[in-house]
Amino acid sequence: MFREFKEFALKGNVLDMAVGIIIGAAFGTIVKSLVSDIIMPPFGLVLGNVDFTNLFVVLKHGLKDAGPYATLKDAESAGAVTINYGLFVNNVISFVIVAFSIFIVIKGFQRLKRKDVPAPAAVPATKECPFCLSQVPAKAAKCAYCTSELSNQ
Repeated sequence: MFREFKEFALKGNVLDMAVGIIIGAAFGTIVKSLVSDIIMPPFGLVLGNVDFTNLFVVLKHGLKDAGPYATLKDAESAGAVTINYGLFVNNVISFVIVAFSIFIVIKGFQRLKRKDVPAPAAVPATKECPFCLSQVPAKAAKCAYCTSELSNQ
C-alpha cells in the first residue's frame, strides 16, 4: 500500500498540481494586494468614499441594545441578527475587480508568450511522386501506384 501511495504521490500530475496550488495561492495574495492597495483606493475616491460595509437590515434586535445601530459593528456587539447586504456588495465589487485584474494579467502573459514562441512549421503528411504525380505518404520510399523508388527529400 505504501508503494502504491508513493507511485501516486510522485506522479507528474500530482506534483504539477501541488506546484500550481502553491503558486496560485501566492498569486492570489498578489492579486488581493493589487485590488486592496492599488485599485480600490482610487475606485473609492471615484465613488465619493462610499463604504457599503455599514449597509445592513436588522432582522432581530440584540438583547443588550434595542438599536437603532449606526454601524454593523454596533449591531454585532449588541447581538442583533442582521442581513449584511453591504458586505455582499463589497465582495461582489471586489470579485469583479479581481476577475478583471486576472483577465488583464493573463492577457498580458498570453501576448508575451505569443511573441516568444514561434509557430511550429507544418510538416506535410504526403508528397508527390515525381513519376506518376500521385500523392504518397511523406515517409514512403516507394510509390504505391507506380512502384518507383522515391528519394527522401
